[in-house]
Amino acid sequence: MMRRLAAGLAAAALGATVVATAATPALAEPEPDGGHTALQFDANPEPAWRGKPLNLEGKLSVQCEEDYISGFVSVHHADYCKESESWHRLGWKRITILFQADGSGRWEYVRSVRTSRDGYFSTSVPAYTSGTWKAVFEGAEWLDGSQATDWVKVVGRRH
Repeated sequence: MMRRLAAGLAAAALGATVVATAATPALAEPEPDGGHTALQFDANPEPAWRGKPLNLEGKLSVQCEEDYISGFVSVHHADYCKESESWHRLGWKRITILFQADGSGRWEYVRSVRTSRDGYFSTSVPAYTSGTWKAVFEGAEWLDGSQATDWVKVVGRRH
């Protein structure tokens, strides 16, 4: 009787393994296109006073056409997207801040920040010269990258 029970358990385990192995190729489907992201960005105040703080802030969102799940973020079309709102904010994503001074053809790295759980980000830097600020989301698994810019004039005397 014990041998029959052991053989039955072994067969059941073998059957489960075969089923699991047979299901594995279904996971190897090609990856779909990434979710469309949007980055809103604002540098303020405008104009900025030389040497005073310049606030850089914005919001990262993903379009809710398809489901997206990664870590703590999950967007399910039926659960989160309402008819009037087809975008969902993305939390805990890295945003790179760059600056290009007027007359320069080169972007300079300033710093990286992370979005809050609600998709918002902010940082403050001193204003020294007029130019264009850029916020960049480089993308992530299943998400397209996006970027936004804002030009700021800096006024006041040079020291």
